[in-house]
Amino acid sequence: MADLATIARPYAEALFRSAQSADLSAWAEQLAELAQVASNPDLQAVANNPKLSADELVQILLGAVKTKPAETVKNLVTMVVQNGRLAALPEIESQFVTLKNAKEGAAEVLIKSAFPLSGEELNSLLASLKKRFGKELRPTVTVDPELIGGVCVQVGDEVLDTSVKARLATMQVALSA
Repeated sequence: MADLATIARPYAEALFRSAQSADLSAWAEQLAELAQVASNPDLQAVANNPKLSADELVQILLGAVKTKPAETVKNLVTMVVQNGRLAALPEIESQFVTLKNAKEGAAEVLIKSAFPLSGEELNSLLASLKKRFGKELRPTVTVDPELIGGVCVQVGDEVLDTSVKARLATMQVALSA
């Protein structure tokens, strides 16, 4: 099977072009909710039932979300299900958010820290990252004790790893060479 990113790209781009005049944030929220439902193992088991028609699966999927999706989003879901690409829905959502952020001059940033960051520490880190990337950053912060100390920051496909774990790995490679 082709890579999910390759499969998802045309869907995400088509939806994004359709959404230009609409509220991008609302569509992104609708897609996020649909992607979460689509990635549920119970729904995937139902989707693999050969007795279930594509229309029935679409109704189940749309019925499982809290907010009523826009008509264009419903059409996307119908097309994705009919083409047997339900597994690509989370990736479609991810690529749509990337396109939305690019239009808004923003980027998602994943920050892994060895310890919880206080508000002041996070704001200071985001300010320095904003200077580095020149974009408004939307952070997602997680705590990973395996880092031992420091932070690992990912913006798009760029990773800045200043953790103690990364430094120890670098020292190990240098010492064993």
